[in-house]
Amino acid sequence: MGRSAPVAANQERIVKKKRRSSLKRWDAPIAGYLFISPWLIGFIGLTAYPLLLSLYYSFTNYTLLRPIEWVGTKNYVNIFTSDPKFEESLRATFQYVIASVPLKLIAALLIAMLLNKAVRGIGIYRTAIYFPSLIGGSIAVSMLWRNIFGVEGIFNKIIATFGFEGKGWITSPDTAMSTLVLLAVWQFGSAMVIFLAGLKQIPNDLYEASSVDGANKFVQFFRITLPMLSPIIYFNLIMGVINAFQMFTSAFVITNGGPMNSTYVYALYLYERAFSRYQLGYSSALAWIMLVIIVIASLIIAGTSRYWVFYETETEGRKRRR
Repeated sequence: MGRSAPVAANQERIVKKKRRSSLKRWDAPIAGYLFISPWLIGFIGLTAYPLLLSLYYSFTNYTLLRPIEWVGTKNYVNIFTSDPKFEESLRATFQYVIASVPLKLIAALLIAMLLNKAVRGIGIYRTAIYFPSLIGGSIAVSMLWRNIFGVEGIFNKIIATFGFEGKGWITSPDTAMSTLVLLAVWQFGSAMVIFLAGLKQIPNDLYEASSVDGANKFVQFFRITLPMLSPIIYFNLIMGVINAFQMFTSAFVITNGGPMNSTYVYALYLYERAFSRYQLGYSSALAWIMLVIIVIASLIIAGTSRYWVFYETETEGRKRRR
């Protein structure tokens, strides 16, 4: 009995020590979860739950006017087999994406290179050029854009001074999409700021060494600037494609899908199905199809990135593979 008491006390101390150590292991995760709980609650309540709910609705006949009815894949079958507006809106969306994203990246890169100069007051110029992008996606700017390219708009007055005859640029099927693309290109500020940050990270030694070897500005741009900026081009390309596929405000305010459905983009069609016809189940299926399209486009860009995206840390590995 005398010996068993110390053994029992020793075992009790070991158990308490293990319990304290296990609690210490959980102290940090619990504190971390408490700190991120506002974001976590917002993500679950405002993103994850609506996302899963829309996935469920996409397999139902949900119209707000009658009880929810499970229809399986009927909505998806109807979209791909008997919905001409789906193909029409998808075609307009791809036209917009293919035209606007490259032009926006080119404009952003060129402006960033112009602003990457040690000029007095350059910060004021950068702020002034970036400012339009802060309000570029607003309804007010879209209405202003509609007035600029209208029949009596300022653009026609400007070209009239050079002897050219103006027209309704947003009322013509041939030019309506171009006005939306031009508005997207004008909103280059965010991409420009990222390009500018990337340009400042390129060592000047590379340009000085290439100048000694006889490389001109043109060669330096394609042999130094573009390869060193390729990760940033990759990021801006992904973000630009995602945003372009979801374009809605400018098409809704400026053209409302017209004329002759030439600017009837996918998001506008989804909006019409959901809030004009109240076919929420059908519009949820449209939304998930667009999500899949965006994911596929992103994966294609990511898959091809190994052929044109240059990372400085991978130079040795690429040399070995060659």
